[in-house]
Amino acid sequence: MLQLIKDWLKGKVILIAVAITLSLVILSLIKIPAYNLGVTHLDKWQHCFAYFVLSISWLIVFYKKKKKLLVVVCCILLGVIIEILQNTLTSYRTGDYHDVIANSLGVLLGLFVVNKIGTKIEVKKRKDL
Repeated sequence: MLQLIKDWLKGKVILIAVAITLSLVILSLIKIPAYNLGVTHLDKWQHCFAYFVLSISWLIVFYKKKKKLLVVVCCILLGVIIEILQNTLTSYRTGDYHDVIANSLGVLLGLFVVNKIGTKIEVKKRKDL
């Protein structure tokens, strides 16, 4: 089953990362109805999760090319640019430095997870040899 998933994803990983990026940009700039679920700082958790997924998708794309730092910088920069665009292009969204912090934490968490998983995969490969 795992091999089937790997075969299906081969060559499509970059398309998935681009789709995630475009979805994130669009969702960040459109008007979304307000809702209250009673969870404090829910939007910051959503920002963190969105950028966690974004960073993991791009870190997987560039994993073998050792471009982790570039991916992290670009994902954080995208978060900053989106916050600026929300403040300047829209009248219904506002840029917030707290969102930038949540975005950045999501990116760094994604890097941490990819590093931990990658280390375990490399150790397993060495044991198999």
